[in-house]
Amino acid sequence: MTGHTITREAVDAAARTSVTQGHAARELGLKRGEFELAVMLGRIHTVSDTVGGRRRVTREEIERVRAGEGFPEAWVERIRAVGTTEGAALMGISTARFTRLTRVGLVTPVKVYLNRYRAVVWLYLAEELRHFAEAEINAGLLTGRAPGAIRAQLEAGVDLRARNWRGRHAGALLEQCDDPWERAAAVAWLLDPVQIAEIIKDPYERAYVRRLMPEPLARGALDSPAGQIIQKIMTADDPDEIRWLRANLTIGLSQARRQRPAPRPESVPHPVAELEPESEPGPASEPASEPPHPVPEVSAVPDAPDAPTSRGLLKWLRRRGA
Repeated sequence: MTGHTITREAVDAAARTSVTQGHAARELGLKRGEFELAVMLGRIHTVSDTVGGRRRVTREEIERVRAGEGFPEAWVERIRAVGTTEGAALMGISTARFTRLTRVGLVTPVKVYLNRYRAVVWLYLAEELRHFAEAEINAGLLTGRAPGAIRAQLEAGVDLRARNWRGRHAGALLEQCDDPWERAAAVAWLLDPVQIAEIIKDPYERAYVRRLMPEPLARGALDSPAGQIIQKIMTADDPDEIRWLRANLTIGLSQARRQRPAPRPESVPHPVAELEPESEPGPASEPASEPPHPVPEVSAVPDAPDAPTSRGLLKWLRRRGA
């Protein structure tokens, strides 16, 4: 039996028991943004039919969500995301104080987008904001003068919103990965192309990782002004964050190579046609391959004896995004 036949059988089986994410959202009566956020938060579980294929939702999962407590009204309320003004009102504080709390990382964004003026808009989970305001330990942060450590951070221009959002988003992606190459791609997604090339020197491995990366968040061309702003938010820029990501990408690649090599031109199976023609509008996908241009000679990634495992990275991302 050929690899193409096996792949086709896997896709056929997945189609019989699952639907596309757009179809699942419509069956559940959820808006696109609500559905995407529910998946990111782990409230709706997705499955993959093939490595790198678009993730789907099983019929069983749709029924599980429908049977959930308070679905749909109370269930949707638990995934509601709010902006600065509404978030401050939920916590009973001014918008200025709310922004200060988010800049020093005490409140972590759950979503980001650009408005029509290309201004960055951060959204926060309403449920988390209520829990933060209700916790007695946080009472001193909601009134009066801020602690000295927080004032010092703000005076130094600290803004952890993008870094903490990246950590949270990457943690959610790693939770969904079923394959070591997909996990490596989820980590590489946060690094700039130069650093990826330094670590992944083989052009075919690099092309494969790029193909497995999540879709860009920008809803238009990546080289547009809006696309460049979103790309900057998505790319790690904190030295500590970069060091950990590079170390874990190196470890992840080693684990992926042990399981199987990246496909070469002669080993790539024929593409399988999508069984469902429906697809939701979204950003353009990354190219499926990368020309095998020579890779510039760069220094190897230094050994990281204290580097964590892939599971350790997930714990670190959660901690940094807390």
